[in-house]
Amino acid sequence: MALRRSRPGIGKPAVVLAALILLLAACGGGKDGTDSTGGQGTKLTVAALPLTDSAALYLARDRGLFKKEGLDVTIRPVQQSIQALPALANGQVDVIASANYVTFLQADEKGTLDVRILAEGVRVAPHMMDVLVAKDSSIKSVADLAGKKVAVNILNNVQSLTLNAILDARGVGRPVYRQIAFPQMGPALERGQVDAVHAVEPFDSAIQGDLKARVLLDGGSAPVRSLPISGYVTTRKFADAHAEAAAAFRRAIEAASEIATRDPDAVRGELPKYTKVTADQAKKIQLPAYPATSDAAQLRRLTQLMEKQGLLKKKLDPATLLVK
Repeated sequence: MALRRSRPGIGKPAVVLAALILLLAACGGGKDGTDSTGGQGTKLTVAALPLTDSAALYLARDRGLFKKEGLDVTIRPVQQSIQALPALANGQVDVIASANYVTFLQADEKGTLDVRILAEGVRVAPHMMDVLVAKDSSIKSVADLAGKKVAVNILNNVQSLTLNAILDARGVGRPVYRQIAFPQMGPALERGQVDAVHAVEPFDSAIQGDLKARVLLDGGSAPVRSLPISGYVTTRKFADAHAEAAAAFRRAIEAASEIATRDPDAVRGELPKYTKVTADQAKKIQLPAYPATSDAAQLRRLTQLMEKQGLLKKKLDPATLLVK
């Protein structure tokens, strides 16, 4: 599987964010109204990442589940959910799909964003993310990671949180993390800028296929298996002002998640539509778990882990953030 290198400058946050905000401002975030084809529907704008986490969103669109709920959903791709956070706060997007919980729970604690969770995205499953090393790397065991440079998409976030938990459970020393966007992880590993990368699908399979990288560690192993890591996030302001639309969106996503759970091939059929993987490549990708309903008890596992590692300063009951 060939790795695709980003165009020059694509990783500059200010440029990406400015372009995103201009795009979202142009498309608008209107609610009730008539679309360009004359159809009636409640209009929602959803920012989404090109990850397996977003599969239920695209299934809901392509299976007519949003339409069934009276929603007209526009999907706007972003490379990191954090890039869309200002647009969500400003009401330029209504929902962020595949939003990593760590970032948004921290934003809620700091008062940057009054977060509400409409629906769960994915939970950790075997090999949906892996720690990879170069095929000729001197790193042979998990213990060898101690003090080594490991690439993660965002510092102090889901990847380091889960990897630290796995290493702590094994009594192994932690690495030094370097922030490298998923699309650049393969080139960084190839050039020796890092000793290992913690990659999620579809980038995980891409790096293995292109570089013959070795899987050093299953990022979905105990004690983080089945841990909720991403969801469909909005603001309390939106959830309160548009309660019916929020409930309709949740029902559509949960119905799509049920499809994803019972028919993984449906997910694999969606991936080539919004990621850079081909249909053949999609067949080999390790998928996460798609929960059909939100579970405060499972989310509490995440918040307790965040508290233990200092990513949350105060105790948080995630049940207070779930939109019913």
